[in-house]
Amino acid sequence: MYSIYALVAAAGRSTRMGIGVNKQLLDLAGQPVVVHVLQALQIVPVDGIILVVTPGEEESFQLLLSKYMQNAHIKIIPGGASRGDSVMLGLQVLPATTEFVVVHDGARPLIRPETIRETIRQARQWGAATLAVPVKDTIKVAGEQDLVKETPPRDKLWQVQTPQVFKYQLLVEAHRAAALEGFAGTDDASLVERLGHPVKLVRGDYSNIKITTPEDLALVKTLMYKPDPIGGC
Repeated sequence: MYSIYALVAAAGRSTRMGIGVNKQLLDLAGQPVVVHVLQALQIVPVDGIILVVTPGEEESFQLLLSKYMQNAHIKIIPGGASRGDSVMLGLQVLPATTEFVVVHDGARPLIRPETIRETIRQARQWGAATLAVPVKDTIKVAGEQDLVKETPPRDKLWQVQTPQVFKYQLLVEAHRAAALEGFAGTDDASLVERLGHPVKLVRGDYSNIKITTPEDLALVKTLMYKPDPIGGC
C-alpha cells in the first residue's frame, strides 16, 4: 500500500487576472475554483492534502474549507516567494512515511480523478510522471531580434500540465539540488530531469486549463459540462 499525499500550489499572486483577488477563490459553478481541485483529489483518493496559500490568506482558505470541505484531511500552510519555495515548504511538512507526492496547480479545476490516478500509476512504475498533451500548433524558437532560429518537430513537443507525481525522496532531492545551484525551473519535473532521472509523459486532457487570465476563466466555465473530445488517457 503506497502512502500518497497531494500538494496543491495556491500561493500565486494572480496578477494577470487583474482583479485583485486570488483566482483560486473565484466562483466557478457555485464553488471556489480550488474546491473543485480538492474534491477531485479526495475522490482519487489521497492520504492527505497540503494546501499552500499566499501568506496572509490562511484564514480565507480555512473558512472556505470549513464551508465546503468539512472533515477533509487538508492542512493549510503559507507559501514562499516563488512556486519552488512554496512546493519545498509543502514537502517539509509531509509525513516521513510519504512515498509519492502529487503536485497540482490550485487553478486547474477541470482535472479528472481518473487522470490523476493514471499519473500516479505511471509514477509508481517510473518514479516520476507528469500530465501533458501533444502540442497542436507549430512552435518556433526565437533568436536575436526575434528572428526564427529553428522550428522543432511538432511530434516531439508536449505541453506540460499538472498533476505531476514523484517519489517523495526524489522530489525533495531535486528541490534541494536546485536551491543549492540557484536553478529556478518552471515546473517540478524540470528539477527532477536535472538529476538525470526519467520523467514519464502521461496523456491528459486539453480541457485541463490553468486559469491565468479572465479569458481562461470564461473558457473553463464553458467547458465545465462538456467532455473533452480529444483528451483522455
